[in-house]
Parts: sequence; C-alpha cells; structure tokens
Amino acid sequence: MADEANVDPGSFGAARDAAEPGRRRAETAPRAGERVRAAARELFYRRGIRAVGVDEIVAKAGVTKPSLYRGFASKDALAVACLEDFDAAFHARLDAGLAAHPGDLRAGLLAFLTGLGERTARPDYRGCGLSNALVEHPEPDHPARLTALAHKRGVRARLTGISAGLGARDPEALGDGLLLLIEGTFTSGQIFGAGGPARALAAAASALIAAATAPGPAVGDG
Repeated sequence: MADEANVDPGSFGAARDAAEPGRRRAETAPRAGERVRAAARELFYRRGIRAVGVDEIVAKAGVTKPSLYRGFASKDALAVACLEDFDAAFHARLDAGLAAHPGDLRAGLLAFLTGLGERTARPDYRGCGLSNALVEHPEPDHPARLTALAHKRGVRARLTGISAGLGARDPEALGDGLLLLIEGTFTSGQIFGAGGPARALAAAASALIAAATAPGPAVGDG
C-alpha cells in the first residue's frame, strides 16, 4: 500500500472527488497542511530557514505549491508556524519534567535539564531551532525573529517563576543563570556532541540552585 504521507492530495481519484467534494476538502487540506508543516520543521531545523526553498518543502511533503499556499500565505508564515511548534515542544518537555515529580519543583526542573543534556548526544542534534532562527534573521522586524524572541522572553519569564517557587533569594538572577546554562547547552551540544560539556547541564544547574537558595546571613549579622 502506498505511503499516504508521500501522496499529493491533488492526485486522489476523480470519482471520490465528484461523489464527496466537501469531505475531500475537509479531510485533505488539513492533511496536506500538516505534511507541509512537518516537512518544513525537519528541513528548517536540519539546514536552516534561509537555506531551504519552497520547492524542496513541497517535494518532501508530497504536495503541490498551491497546497502549501492554501495553508500558509508565504514561506515566512510557514517558518513562524514551525517556530511556534518548536516553542510548544520546549514547553511540553518542561511540563513533562515537572509533572514527573509532583510537589518537587527542583527534581522536576532537573529531570527536564537532564533530558535536554541527553538530547545533545544525538547525531542529528542541531541545537535550538529558535536560537538558530535568531542568528539567521538579524532584521529586527522579521516575523521569524519576532517569534523566536517571544519564545525566549517567555522562557526567561517562566524560569524566573520557577526560581521563585524554588525559594531563590533573587529569582531573576537564578532564572537568568539557568537560561544561560540552557542556551550554552544548545551551542555546546552542536560543537562537542556526545561527551561534551552539555552532559554537565543538570549538575551545573543543581549547584546554581543550591547557591541561590542557601540561607543568607540574618539581618544585622556582621
């Protein structure tokens, strides 16, 4: 049986189209859009947004250009959608780490960071797709840059909130320290791969958390 992921929705049988045109439009348009989005995510992550053209995306997705443009007004719009997917995936992984240790915020955060460090050992690891997009798009008003910036600001705010929940004396300082460790992991993972410094992410974060949450001197102590 043919792999449906490689079939152009426009090539489905004319008899079915004539008998159920509404059903065909309702079912194939979303499937085509998802194939385009999945293909673009993989290509953009592996090679970068600017290096990948629309022709390559539709070829990988097995759809036509009109199918792509029915779902996305432009390549930039498709890039934004993919970056939003990367954002959702990051937060889903963080949520999963926290959920694995209910009532223990520190253990949940470290579980997430352990997983992040382990992912850098994959041979296909290319860092953070959103960080990569920021490097690729220095133009301050580019949609991809604005989307990636919104993600980074959201992550920074979330880490500050987690740091407050951990009882940090200065939640913003701890949150920024954790963010620096995470961003460094994205980069070092691409440089060194398995066995590189990214494997120390969770241990470094644990030490940082311990220092940031240790009791300080009482007021008046000299």
